[in-house]
Amino acid sequence: MAEGEPGPVTSVTRAAVLGSPIAHSLSPTLHRAAYAEMGLDTWSYEAIECGEDALAGLLDGLGPEWAGLSLTMPLKRVALDLVDTVSDLAVKVGGANTIVLRDGRRHGDNTDVYGIVTALTEAGVSAPASALVLGGGATAASALAALAGLGLDEAVLAVRTPDRAAGAVAVGERFGLAVRVVTLDRVAEALPAELVVSTLPGRAADPFAEPVAASGAALFDVVYAPWPTALATAVARSGGTIVGGFPMLLHQAVRQVTLMTGRDDVPVEAMRAAGEAELKRRT
Repeated sequence: MAEGEPGPVTSVTRAAVLGSPIAHSLSPTLHRAAYAEMGLDTWSYEAIECGEDALAGLLDGLGPEWAGLSLTMPLKRVALDLVDTVSDLAVKVGGANTIVLRDGRRHGDNTDVYGIVTALTEAGVSAPASALVLGGGATAASALAALAGLGLDEAVLAVRTPDRAAGAVAVGERFGLAVRVVTLDRVAEALPAELVVSTLPGRAADPFAEPVAASGAALFDVVYAPWPTALATAVARSGGTIVGGFPMLLHQAVRQVTLMTGRDDVPVEAMRAAGEAELKRRT
């Protein structure tokens, strides 16, 4: 190359996580760690604030340099109507947390179920005989699908308002899971269970810490920060198995990296180390 001539143009492949609020997301840390380890030096990953009403316009404005998007709340359901194709799993769960962009088309998928199943299996909770799920939102729906994948044919769903559990119950039924609904003030009556899954946000599960711990159940708590929750602390004190929200987040991100890059050599441990370091930094 002669002096003064411009160097080669390096094209950047872009990906991002969308949602609202999004500033707290750990996804950029996980995906960037994967790209670094995989030698994907021209890939970038960012966090973009985006509500339901803005998603369609944002998708329409994406150029060919975009490879994929991770979606968090409140975008998972509305995304199903904005993609060209969608996986059977995402349809059955009722939400897509991933959009793969390829050849000018959008493909919706769901990696939350994979994340839950892998996190539980990794912790040795691969075949619970019974389960109680706290909460009835989108994450609870994915949890019910995961429980069906682990071999359960029935589960109990505890919610504040039974009418709002209809969507999650329908998801369970689509996966062959019979779901019995109780109100949250009757959680103690729904115990014991071999596994309790809490999809409640923040400190909403605090009131159930002692009855869950006393039941001897294993716990999967989707919260990853702040950690440990009062629920996790109580179960740990009683000697029970605990799975936090971070392993689920990690493994669903691993699956997203595979879908977006087309590669199976995703560095799980490098992503885990990066995520744990970031969580430690934040606390």
